[in-house]
Amino acid sequence: MEESSAGLAPSDGAAVIERLRQLPGGRELLELAERRADIELIGGAVRDLLLDARGTPRELDVVVADDSAGLAESLAEKLSHDHRSRADTPAPHVHDRFGTATVEWPEGRIDIAERRSERYAHPGALPEVGQGTVEDDLARRDFTVNTISVRLGGPGRAELRCAGGALEDLAALRLRVLHERSFLDDPTRLLRMARYAARLGFGPDQHTARLAEQAIAAGALDTVSPARIGAELRLTLAEPDPVAALESLQQLGVLSALHDAIELDVLLARAALAELPSPPDAWPDVLLLASLLRPGHSYDSTDYQTRLRALLDGYEFPGPERERAVRSAILAPRIAERLRHAGKPSQIYGVLHGEPLEAIALGAAIAGAAGHSDAAGAAQRWLSQLRHVELEIGGEDLLAAGVSRGPEIGRRLRHALMCKLDGELAGAEDERGAELAAAMEDA
Repeated sequence: MEESSAGLAPSDGAAVIERLRQLPGGRELLELAERRADIELIGGAVRDLLLDARGTPRELDVVVADDSAGLAESLAEKLSHDHRSRADTPAPHVHDRFGTATVEWPEGRIDIAERRSERYAHPGALPEVGQGTVEDDLARRDFTVNTISVRLGGPGRAELRCAGGALEDLAALRLRVLHERSFLDDPTRLLRMARYAARLGFGPDQHTARLAEQAIAAGALDTVSPARIGAELRLTLAEPDPVAALESLQQLGVLSALHDAIELDVLLARAALAELPSPPDAWPDVLLLASLLRPGHSYDSTDYQTRLRALLDGYEFPGPERERAVRSAILAPRIAERLRHAGKPSQIYGVLHGEPLEAIALGAAIAGAAGHSDAAGAAQRWLSQLRHVELEIGGEDLLAAGVSRGPEIGRRLRHALMCKLDGELAGAEDERGAELAAAMEDA
C-alpha cells in the first residue's frame, strides 16, 4: 500500500474532503467521522473527485473496520432531519451476510462495506468474502485507479492510501489490473473496463490490454452466470453515453464473445436515438438493446424471437423491457420496408399505430441508412406529429347525431381519424358532419 505520490500532494486528500462536503450526504458522513476514526471514502468517488473538482460522483462508497449496519443507521438518522416528507426519508438497507449496508434517498446513495478479503473458488465464481485489512480491501478491487481511499476522521484524517502505482495511473488516465488473473477470476471486469474507458476517457496499459485479450480468447466470459452479465449490460445501457460504452465493448471483443447475435452499428444506434421521443414515452435502453439484436432480421423470425427471448431471459431483463426489445429488433427492418409504400398520413397510421416507439425510431434509422428518405421521413413524421393527432368528437357525439349504437360507431370514428390525418377535416364540426353524412348515405 502506498501513501500519496505521483504529483498529488497530501493536501489533495483535504481537497477531496472539502468537495465531499458539498455532495449529498457528504456533510453528514463527515460529522459521523468526527466520532468514528475508521471511516474511509474509497473507489470511484475518490477517483472522480481527484480528477475533477467539479465532478459529482453518482454514489459514494465507504469502508469501515466493522459495524457497517450501525453506521448506516446513524447516517440515515442524520439525513432524515433534512427530509420533511416521510416518503423521502432515507432508510438503511442492511445485508448482514456480506457486511454491507446502503443508505439511499432521492438525492443520493451511500454504500457502506466492512473491510473485506476475497478469494475465488474457480474462475467466474462469485468471490468468497471474509474479514480483511485495509490492504486486503484495496487488493480485491478491479483497477488501481479504484483503490484510492481517503480517511475521513481520526489522526490520519485526509490521508490518501492506495495500491502501488494507483496515483501514477490516475494521473496518466490509465487502467491497470492488480494481478495477472484479474479478468479470469472476475470476467465482469472486462465490461467495467469498457465502461470506464468510454465514460472517463481512460485506456488500459499494454499489459492489461493483453490480459483482457487473452481472457476473452480463453472464453472467460463463458464462466460467468448470464445474470451477472445482464447486470453489467444494464449498467452499460445506463451510462451517460451508452453508445460510446457499447462501442468500447465491441472494440474490446466483448459483444461478439457474449453471443453471435449481438452486434453494434454505432451510426445506426446514434441515428435511432436521435429520432426517439423522450422518456417516459420511450425507453432509450430498450432501443439500444434492440439495435444490438437487429441482425436477427436475416434469420427465420419466429425462431429468432424465441432465441432472443431466451437470451434476454438469461440476462434477467425484466419482462416488459425484454418483450419490447425483442419486438423492436424484429419489427424495425419490416417498418423500414413497409413505409416505402406509405405515402399518405392515413397509410403511415396503418403501418405504425400501436407499435413500439423504439421499433419506429430504429426503423427510421434503418431506412435512412439504406437511402430511403421517404420512409425515414414518414417515421419521423409519425414520431413528431402524427401519433398525437386525435379526434375532437367521440362515440357519444355520433350517437347524439343519430348514428346507431354498435360496431358502426367505431368504424365511423376510425374513418373520421383517417380523414383528419389526411387533412380532409379541420375540427369537431367537420368530423361530426362528415360521419353523419356518410351514415345517412349508407342508410
